[in-house]
Amino acid sequence: MLVQLDDYVFGARVATDLVNTAPEVMISTGEGLSDPEALVGFLAEHDLHPDALTRGPPTGEDVVAVHQLREALRAVVDEPDPAAATTRAGELTVRTGTGPTLRRDDSGRWHWYIRSSPQAGLAGELALLTATSLLSVIRSLGHDRLRHCAAPTCAGAFIDTSRAGRRRYCEPAVCGNRIDAANYRARRRRIQTDS
Repeated sequence: MLVQLDDYVFGARVATDLVNTAPEVMISTGEGLSDPEALVGFLAEHDLHPDALTRGPPTGEDVVAVHQLREALRAVVDEPDPAAATTRAGELTVRTGTGPTLRRDDSGRWHWYIRSSPQAGLAGELALLTATSLLSVIRSLGHDRLRHCAAPTCAGAFIDTSRAGRRRYCEPAVCGNRIDAANYRARRRRIQTDS
């Protein structure tokens, strides 16, 4: 897999979505990556085509390895110390990546890339994509962009790559809407009580 180092938004989105497939986050639905078919669905949903898939479809071992990667990524997001967070993310990239290269895109612009090693498995390729993106986010936007969901009933986490940096929820359409609806109901109750 070839990972473009100067485009961290995509990898950060994959990291966020991967971390939030954990059963402790998705309490109502349970494990989001329960088997190889669910992993194939995750890859398809993100339009990911890892080189490891040329050797065959994901196996149960791949699922276990991706679960371990998910835990390692969550540990990076949860790490309060920026230096320790970068060390953790860096360790994930070193395991499967080769040295960086400079390549031109179709328009002739130069971009930094890093390629996964030929023996890297599926989880290794995902680690390279997500961990390099986390490192880029920390470098470009700051460690404080690795956050926990502000919804009191959610255990999710996310990487805020928004321009303003004010994102508060792992899934704004879900967690944010729940909070807005709860606040609306509370205001309505206060108005009815005051009347």
